[in-house]
Amino acid sequence: MEDHIIKIFKESNRVKEAFVNENLSKLSDIVEVIISALKSGNKILIFGNGGSAADAQHLAAEFVNRFIIERPPLPAIALCTDSSVLTSIGNDYDFSEVFMKQIRALGQQGDVAWGISTSGNSPNVLKALEMAKKMGLVTVAFTGKDGGNIAKIADYSVNVSSSVTARIQEAHITAGHAICELVDIRLFQKPDLK
Repeated sequence: MEDHIIKIFKESNRVKEAFVNENLSKLSDIVEVIISALKSGNKILIFGNGGSAADAQHLAAEFVNRFIIERPPLPAIALCTDSSVLTSIGNDYDFSEVFMKQIRALGQQGDVAWGISTSGNSPNVLKALEMAKKMGLVTVAFTGKDGGNIAKIADYSVNVSSSVTARIQEAHITAGHAICELVDIRLFQKPDLK
């Protein structure tokens, strides 16, 4: 059993190291895009399904409450948390529209729409990002496997080249934490840090 645990940790580390080597400049670009949006008075709308929904909530909480340093709350909303909105849209229309309708209702030009999909093909994440682009939001995608259709349409896309959902999610949350930390540092401690 212990050997298997060690194997999981080694694989997680290997996937994350490959991910950062493949996506380092893209992650820096995403930090800059989020900082620019926040400085302009815009917000971050984050969404995904299952574990990616949990990651969306987690990252929204890091922005709204605080991450590393004491600072003012930053405007971020996880679109996967309102069960009444999700179930009414899913029931009256289709589950593929649950995030898209919220983007239409809450999104404004200059906001960041941040979709998370380990497959890269979640229909509701794809539709939301398509709507966001039409409305003038900046689109960010965290994907896995080959990036799928979502990676093709997002303005800024980072992909975890793995087919194991757990390893993809581990890289996603590490990348999300790195983004949160750098946003904090750049906005509130060292604005000249590049």
